[in-house]
Amino acid sequence: MSQVEKKAGLLRRTSSSKKPLKEKVVLMYDEIFAKEDPAKNNPRFWDELFLMKVNLEYLESKLESVDGEDVQRIQDNINSLFHHCVQALGEEHQIKVVNALQTLCALFRGVHQKNKSASGFDIINMLMGFDKAEQRMKDLMERLDSLLCGDSSESLKSLCLKLMYNNYNLICFQNTILEYVMINSIFEAILQILSDVSSRGQHGYDAVVLLALLVNYRKYESVNPYIVKLSIVDDEPTLDGMGMVVHQALTEYNRQYKDKEEENQGGFFSTLTSMVGSMFIADADEKLSVQTNEAILLALYEAVHLNRNFITVLAQSHPEIDIAVTPTTTTPTTPTTPLGTTPPSLDMMNNPELPLDPNLQTSNLLITFLKYASIVMQDTKDEHRLNSARLCLIILTCIAEDQYADAFLHDDNMNFRVSLHRMPMRHRKKAVDKNIPSRPLVCAVLDLMVEFIVTHMMKDFPMDLYLRCVQIIHKLLCYQKKCRIRLHYTWRELWSALINLLKFLLSNETTLLAKHNIFHLALLVVNLFNMFITYGDTFLPTSNSYDELYYEIVRMHQVFDNLYCMVLRVSTNTGQWKEAASKVTHALVNVRAIINHFNPKIESYAAVNHISQLSEEQVLEVVRSNYDTLTLKLQDGLDQFERYSEQPKEAAFFKELVRSISLNVRKNVSLNTLSQDVLLKEFSTIS
Repeated sequence: MSQVEKKAGLLRRTSSSKKPLKEKVVLMYDEIFAKEDPAKNNPRFWDELFLMKVNLEYLESKLESVDGEDVQRIQDNINSLFHHCVQALGEEHQIKVVNALQTLCALFRGVHQKNKSASGFDIINMLMGFDKAEQRMKDLMERLDSLLCGDSSESLKSLCLKLMYNNYNLICFQNTILEYVMINSIFEAILQILSDVSSRGQHGYDAVVLLALLVNYRKYESVNPYIVKLSIVDDEPTLDGMGMVVHQALTEYNRQYKDKEEENQGGFFSTLTSMVGSMFIADADEKLSVQTNEAILLALYEAVHLNRNFITVLAQSHPEIDIAVTPTTTTPTTPTTPLGTTPPSLDMMNNPELPLDPNLQTSNLLITFLKYASIVMQDTKDEHRLNSARLCLIILTCIAEDQYADAFLHDDNMNFRVSLHRMPMRHRKKAVDKNIPSRPLVCAVLDLMVEFIVTHMMKDFPMDLYLRCVQIIHKLLCYQKKCRIRLHYTWRELWSALINLLKFLLSNETTLLAKHNIFHLALLVVNLFNMFITYGDTFLPTSNSYDELYYEIVRMHQVFDNLYCMVLRVSTNTGQWKEAASKVTHALVNVRAIINHFNPKIESYAAVNHISQLSEEQVLEVVRSNYDTLTLKLQDGLDQFERYSEQPKEAAFFKELVRSISLNVRKNVSLNTLSQDVLLKEFSTIS
C-alpha cells in the first residue's frame, strides 16, 4: 500500500518500489551541505534559493546532524548562506525578504540545537566566520532595524522580532552573538514600535518582552547600553505605550482568572463543595490556577526600577482600554500571537470598548498590577508563582521607595475601589466586592500585604516573601510619618495580622529555626509596632486610633510576653542566634513598658468596680486616663530603611528568572507551515 511521505521535503505519493522525489529547495539545501560551492555551477543559485518556500524542519535537522568533521567541510557554504540571507533582507522583492528571515531563524535554531549536543561547537564561526562576524552582524542589525522602523508589513516586523528572540535564546549557551546585538542596538526600533499606536497593537507585547530580556543581558558584568538608554527615556508616547502593553497583558491574565473563578462558582463542583464544607478548597484553588507571566512582570520591573519617568504611567487613569482598532476590513495575514507566556488575546488588543472592570469607572496600571499580584501571591508552592510573587513584591518595594509614587498612592483626590482577590480559607467567607469603599491606592497596597501575612503561615514558610511584605509596610509608614499623612485605614487589621504572625513564629520556633532566622522577621514586626508607638500621633487618623493600638497590645500581651521569654532565653545562651535574639529583646522595651504599665491598672479598675471581664470601651477608658504616667524610651532609626539594591542581593534570582523566561519564550516561538503558507500568499500578491 502506498503512503504519503511528509518529512524531508518528499513530494509525491510513493510505493515501496519507487524512490520519492525531493522538493527543489531540499535539493538546494543538500548542495549547501556538500563540499563544493553551490554557486560554482549555477551563478543564480542564491537568487533562486530565496524564491523557494523555506523547509524549516529539513534545514534545522541538517544543521543539527552535522558531525565534527563535516563542520569544517561545509563551513564556507554555511557562512555564504548566512551572508546571502542578510543581503536578501535588503531586496525589494518581498518574497525574498520573507524567505531570508525564515532561513535565518532556521539557522539560529539549528545551530542552537547543535550547540546543546556538541561540546566545543562554535556558533559564530559556523554561521559567519570569525574574521567577518562583526561586519555580518552589523549588516544584519542594520537591516532588521530598517525593517522594524520602515514601512514594512506587520508580518515582516513580526518575523524580525521572532528572529531576535531566536537570537537571544543563544545567551543560555553562548554569549558572543548577543555582544553584537549590544554593539548594534535596536533600542530605537523597539521604542518606535511602542510609540506607534498601530505597531504597538500588533507587536507591542513582543517588543516589551524582548526589551526586558536585552536589558538583562550580562547586566552585572559589563555596561549594557539598553539599561542606560531605558533609564533616560522621557518621551511620553513611548512610556505610555510601554505601560499600555503591560496593562493589557496583566488585564488579560486577570480576566482569564475571573472567568475560571466564575466557572467554578456554579455547577456540580460548587454544589458538592457547599455540601461537604471546605474540604475541597485546595482543589478549587488548583482549578483556578492560570499560567503566570513572569516575562511581562520583568518588563514592568525594569521600567519601574530604571526609569523614574515611568512612575507617572502607573497612575494614569483609563476609563477603557485605549488601543488602536484594526480596521474590520483587514484581516491579519500572519499569526501575531505575542511571544512568551499568556499574552493578551487579539480581542483584547483590538477592542477599545472592553471595560477594565465592570465595578470601576476608571482604572490604571497600578490597580491592574495589584489585582494581578493578589492572584499570583495566593499560592506560592509552585516555582513560577513563587517567582511571580517575589517579583511583585520587589516591584512594590521600588514603588514604596519612590517619592512621587508615594505621593499619588496617598493622594486623597485619587480614590479607587480596588477589588483584590482573596485566598479561600475555612474560617472566613468570600468577600463581597460591592461594599469596597473608594480610598487612596495605598490602602489597597496595605490590604495586599495584610492578606499575604494572614494567609501564608504554613509549614513551608516563605520567609523571603514575609520579609519583603513587612519592609514594604515599613517604607509606607516612613513616608506617612515624614509627610504627616493621616491615613484613614483599618489599622487594627494590620496590627492583628502582625501579632498573629509573631504567634505563629513562637508556635513553630524549632521547625522554623532549622531553616530561617526568625529573629530578623520578629525584629521587623516589633519595630513596626515601635513606629506606631513612637510616631503614631503624627500619622494615625485620630486619637482613638492611638488608643486602639494600646488596646491591641495590652489585649494580646501574652504573645509579646512569650516572645520576650523566647528571645531572652536564646540571647542569654551561646549559639548562632544569640545576637539576633538580643536585638529583639532591646526592641521590645516600649511594648513591655506599655503592658507592664496598663495591665495592673486594668486589673485594679476591674477589682474596684467588681467587673470580672471588662468591655473594650472600659479598657480604652483606663488607657486614656493613664497616658500621663507612662514612660517610654526614644528609639533611634525607626523611620530609616535600607534602600532597595538589585546587586548583589537579587542578582542570582534575576539570572535564573531570565533564563527561565528565555527558555519559555523559545518554546512559544513557532514558525510553522501554516504561517509560512499565509506569509507567502500575502507577499505573492504584493510582489
